[in-house]
Amino acid sequence: MDAQQRFPGNASSPHRVGARADRALTLAREELAEWFGCDPREIIWTSGATESNNMTVAHLAAVSSGEAWVSAIEHPCVLASVRRYFENRNWLVPVGTSGVIEVEAVRERLRGERPAFLGVMAANNETGILQPWMELRDLCAEFEVPFFCDAAQWIGKLPLVGFGKCGFVSACAHKFGGTQGVGFLKCPSTTKPLLTGGTQEEGRRAGTENIAGVLAMVAALRERQTHLSELDARLRLRLDFEQNLKAALPGVTVLGEGEERLWNTVAVLMPEVDCRQRWIVKLDKLGFAVSTGSACASGKETLSHVLEAMGFRVGVAGRVLRFSSSWETTAADWAALLEGIRRAEMEIADTATLRTP
Repeated sequence: MDAQQRFPGNASSPHRVGARADRALTLAREELAEWFGCDPREIIWTSGATESNNMTVAHLAAVSSGEAWVSAIEHPCVLASVRRYFENRNWLVPVGTSGVIEVEAVRERLRGERPAFLGVMAANNETGILQPWMELRDLCAEFEVPFFCDAAQWIGKLPLVGFGKCGFVSACAHKFGGTQGVGFLKCPSTTKPLLTGGTQEEGRRAGTENIAGVLAMVAALRERQTHLSELDARLRLRLDFEQNLKAALPGVTVLGEGEERLWNTVAVLMPEVDCRQRWIVKLDKLGFAVSTGSACASGKETLSHVLEAMGFRVGVAGRVLRFSSSWETTAADWAALLEGIRRAEMEIADTATLRTP
């Protein structure tokens, strides 16, 4: 709101109002670049990670005839972009039951061929499992292969160290408390535009910049940087919740348990119940907005590509739940969620009993 009042002009306009807006964008770009440890000219503003990811894949397809190598658990916008721009020339790097990409498998394949790029997300959006992106970044540098990292789930939750050495990095504001519809891409100055028709962003992204969104995004990330000292405490809240959940519902399985994961994300397989009594419906009525990968309500359960890559069968689709917290989430909030799950389980059990002949 402050930015809307202070910088109402178009940053591309030659008048003083426009110049002030352009200056504000420049300062925001420099601040973000300093956190990343990169040149400010490598930062461009976009509408979010989806646009940034599409732009990256489209550019790499335009400058190389090689294959696209991306992990099998990438966000759907990355996989869809690869199918569009690298049709019949892509390899989905497996992750196995751990949900973690195998660095040595990539190294072995690199010894025999060079792809157009390797794309691996920093942290998975469904399970929260962290990927060895730093090792893969260095591996790509060794073999002179462009490295692309979708960091939408990482940035604003974990330190930014190391991203400046990646060729391409994407992120979006709403994952760390900024507004929806704004993001950025860290990319080389030679990156080809996805959106054309204007000279904004050094000719790499046409369209009037979202000044208020950009400034709010950088302000939100600045705020998140001050909380990084709390990481151990935040991780403890997640671990305590998982232990208490498994004790309350012995049939629960925590996805990625034993692997390094984001402190704010818990993905689980809930105990088997009648599909008509979905956990998500019960919890929603109790005031908890949780996510699920199931299309159970339509009568056709679908397994997410992430769980499929981890070796799960279709039958578990209706049991998957994801709980996501934020820096504002307290221990009391986690406790309330656990109590809500207990209540939902009791209601499901009571309904099942009534239906039994």
